[in-house]
Amino acid sequence: MAAPVPPFNHESAVQKVRLAEDGWNSRDPARVALAYTVDSQWRNRAEFVTGREAVVAFLTRKWQKEQDYRLIKELWAFTGDRIAVRFAYEWHDDSGNWFRSYGNENWEFDAAGEMHHRYACINDLPIAESERKFHWPLGRRPDDHPGLSDLGL
Repeated sequence: MAAPVPPFNHESAVQKVRLAEDGWNSRDPARVALAYTVDSQWRNRAEFVTGREAVVAFLTRKWQKEQDYRLIKELWAFTGDRIAVRFAYEWHDDSGNWFRSYGNENWEFDAAGEMHHRYACINDLPIAESERKFHWPLGRRPDDHPGLSDLGL
């Protein structure tokens, strides 16, 4: 099945969000970068990233720091060529300190369905390992694992 392209309807927007989640849960920077235009522009927290090569470098750094990364994304809103999501992910640093990071993203796509703008606002909450909610094996979140709303997040 081909990846959804704009204009999005509810079903295609949900599918696009899940494909993005699956990509990020692969923790493969080169694979993830293919979802973005070669000249894509990001704002991630206070960092500005432009282009696929910079996306790969950014994600490589990110996943070296954010170990055992597990992410859930949820559709918030969509229209035409734009999608808004909310997300949470859990990870630990190299000292074993766990965090749940919460955020919102605004995405804008070209006609081929590649993202050319990504704006992300993210906050990190230190958590005890016992407070973790994302327990699937590394990789794609199983279809039967609860989403953000189901988990009360």
